[in-house]
Amino acid sequence: MVENHSQGYVYSPVARVLHWLIAGLIFAQFIIGWTMPDVHRDTLPTGEIAWHLSVGAAIVAVMVIRIAWRMTHPPEPATLSPQLSLASNATHWLLYILLVAVPLAGWANASARGWMVNLFGIVPFPALAPKGSPVGMALGDIHSVIAWVLVVLIALHIAAALFHRFVLRDSVLKRML
Repeated sequence: MVENHSQGYVYSPVARVLHWLIAGLIFAQFIIGWTMPDVHRDTLPTGEIAWHLSVGAAIVAVMVIRIAWRMTHPPEPATLSPQLSLASNATHWLLYILLVAVPLAGWANASARGWMVNLFGIVPFPALAPKGSPVGMALGDIHSVIAWVLVVLIALHIAAALFHRFVLRDSVLKRML
């Protein structure tokens, strides 16, 4: 197949670190989310729930940096067919949207529960919803649903990277390694 995609272009070291940092945080977050106890009306934000809130705050912080970096340092586009380019752009936009929406929905839900969200006990985040807010409480359910949509989208992203590596045999995957 074609080997000249992107003519050897790789993402900057900062972009690669931010990508893999988000990947690691998301992986950790899903393990914590999967193993933490169910959240009920009287649940306190301790143990794994406190870790879930802190890792979510870290995802928000890193995504702010990542989006700012991407806006000020746009990558060279890969040389792809129009169909693959459209699929790639759509997937990346959806990833960015969900990587912001999922933690924001969780943060708003935590705020509605009266929980303080902070970055590993160091940097407090302001409340996104008043305590008892019906909208904030509803965002907890939305948080769970769109988190699973994010999992599916991440699986699609990984499958696409492997498709580029093993089927198309181009250098698209190498850009982020």
